[in-house]
Amino acid sequence: MLLGSGCGQLDARRDMAVHEQTTSLNRPVVRPVRSISSFSDSLNCMDHMLRAAELPTTLISSKQFPDFSGKVPVAVKDMVVTSLSQMSHLSNAFRYVDYEVDIARQDTVQNLTTILLNNNQMQLQRPALYVSGAIAFVDQNVTSQRKSAGVSSDRVDAGYSASNSTTVVALEVHLGDFRTRTIIPGLDSANEVVIGGAGQGLDLAGRIGTYGVRFNVGRDYAMGTGGALRTLVDLAMIELVGKWARVPYWQCLMLNQTNPNFQRQMRDWFNESGTSGQLRLVRSSLISRGYLSSDQGDLGANHPAMRQALARFQADTGLVVTGVIDFSTYEFALRNFVALGEDGALTRIGWDKSGPSTSRVTFPATAAVAPWFITMQLENPQPAGLRPAFSEGDQIFISATVSKASHLYCYYVDAAGTVTRLLPNALQTNTLVAADQAIRIPDWMGANPGFILDAGKPGTESALCIATNEDAMPKLPPELQGPALTAVKDLQGVQGLQQRFLDAMGPRGAVAQTLRWNVVGRKPAAPGENEAK
Repeated sequence: MLLGSGCGQLDARRDMAVHEQTTSLNRPVVRPVRSISSFSDSLNCMDHMLRAAELPTTLISSKQFPDFSGKVPVAVKDMVVTSLSQMSHLSNAFRYVDYEVDIARQDTVQNLTTILLNNNQMQLQRPALYVSGAIAFVDQNVTSQRKSAGVSSDRVDAGYSASNSTTVVALEVHLGDFRTRTIIPGLDSANEVVIGGAGQGLDLAGRIGTYGVRFNVGRDYAMGTGGALRTLVDLAMIELVGKWARVPYWQCLMLNQTNPNFQRQMRDWFNESGTSGQLRLVRSSLISRGYLSSDQGDLGANHPAMRQALARFQADTGLVVTGVIDFSTYEFALRNFVALGEDGALTRIGWDKSGPSTSRVTFPATAAVAPWFITMQLENPQPAGLRPAFSEGDQIFISATVSKASHLYCYYVDAAGTVTRLLPNALQTNTLVAADQAIRIPDWMGANPGFILDAGKPGTESALCIATNEDAMPKLPPELQGPALTAVKDLQGVQGLQQRFLDAMGPRGAVAQTLRWNVVGRKPAAPGENEAK
């Protein structure tokens, strides 16, 4: 009975001080910050670039991004929406069509959407594009290092340990045509990011008489996969949007965000050569490849012309465009500039056969300049090995590809010699295009192709594309600066057009390619054919 009475006096509610402090203790101790990535400034730059290009608003949607590894539980699709939104603040380039049906998780928006659609009180607009992709792989503990040491005596034990590890996460993203559910060739992005973690620990144990005391002190950190994935998503969307809109997106990627793992010996040479040696070698490579002129051999690493040349070179070689000299740029610039041994190891760098010196190597004056050319082809379905003649009114589809980043101008010449500019036009105002990127004429994959190219009167027609190393429009004569998709006055034929560009840009300032096809008249309908129809 005494025990029961004592327990009855216990009442947890009497200690109200703890309860009163709950609301004040349940407050965040750190102010919230906006979630940003290394490419946040680049997204803002793309927004201004798309606005300057006067790109019409395009409806776009996205699929879910699966992670088959189950190790990166992040909402990639929502990150895609955020990236597109940040590139559309000023330009209004994209509007996201949000219609996701989840049978297992019906919410208010889905229920109301279904009701309104069934009652014809709501109309969903079909998007022109959609984003597809997945977290390709997650390689954990690619590198792992551990170090430990300790001492011991009768009275004192001490130990120290340190460890670090890295993980590689890869993201694959594609852009597709919603009308046909086909992935558009060339509009893809595949990038990887390295995340890591490390820890340090100190153990101390001692004994005083029969009592023991032990202390453990540790410090650990781990880079989050969420922030790493946001960086990959932002980079992927900049690449895809830039390629699709045909704008020089690499100008918005002037930050050094990459640290790839290449050949160890090459990296050692890269580190040993120092900043000045790296700049000297890469600058010489750009001169030999035609990205810089011979009188620009003294440009510094931060000179605008040097950064622009680096950006074009990186875009042409498929690197992440940063505009600065990183290891990957160094390695690509020195390709065909090193010698490999039978075991695959690097044995020489530079053209000087005296040895693998990196501090005094320069390119020879006779180094071959990389070829600069345009490849054009008809994209209409045709039998293998044949180029059939077009009939009057048939639609014609052409593609043009340049071997390095250039300003591109394309014209149509009919059978009578009348010249019409196709690119650039009111919807495609940017002339600068990346290397090895197929330019569709007209853009039959785009939501708004801008124009239709039909075969004209019987005869031989042509399409002429001219690539220049700088913007040619201010240097062209007045008759070539008129509006696009209208006949050029006082100009006839391909030869006259090429001569105008030659006079404006010089013999080494431009390259051209001509594509020709034949047009025949339509066959008259057979007697009684119209009646049968």
